[in-house]
Amino acid sequence: MYQNKRYELPEVLKANAYPGRGIFLGMTPGGLPLAGYFIMGRSQNSRNRVFVKAEEGLLIRPYDEKLVSDPSLIIYHPVRQLGQALIVTNGDQTDTVTAAINCGGSFESALRSRAFEPDAPNFTPRISGIMDLETGHYKLSILRSSDDRGSACDRLFYEYAPIPGEGRFIHTYEADGSPLPPFFGEPARVNIPQDTEVFGKGLWQALHPDNKIALYLRVGDQVAIFNRYTV
Repeated sequence: MYQNKRYELPEVLKANAYPGRGIFLGMTPGGLPLAGYFIMGRSQNSRNRVFVKAEEGLLIRPYDEKLVSDPSLIIYHPVRQLGQALIVTNGDQTDTVTAAINCGGSFESALRSRAFEPDAPNFTPRISGIMDLETGHYKLSILRSSDDRGSACDRLFYEYAPIPGEGRFIHTYEADGSPLPPFFGEPARVNIPQDTEVFGKGLWQALHPDNKIALYLRVGDQVAIFNRYTV
């Protein structure tokens, strides 16, 4: 659980061998909107993935089609842009949010129709974010099992005004474990430096070398993708 202070995101990642999947949103010191997403994995099935830039955002696809054993929770669109809204999630709820907004709904109404992932005993939380690329305002959410039996779902929402040089970071797991302990507490306040190219490389290097799979970083209109496997 994070304290109410600014953290250096690379240091946070270095200290946690398995945060799972993570979303960070915020603003550069110069006022550009920044969004990031990464995935990690422990099994062959989850490690067999790459990020691919798509016209509408970002796609996850298998690196080796022959090694796919269950695509249901590992293959999805983690990022979609809808007008000035950038939607980032760790599952197919990206499409749920996109469809809801297209029909006059909202980020919150869409996620109230969803719950954590059905992967007992972990009950992986669904984490989601949405950012207004014009104003820099953003929201984060986590859908988390209320107990270790998956008997109910906590749906938590956080809304933030843009602060130059600051962002918020949320991830699926507190740490490695069996079962994996879910994230608790408010998303962490993190520093966003002016040199975002160095920042992106530092984040990729900070992720655990055995568990990291891919990282996406968008600054303004520029996108950088880091993959464990060469596409």
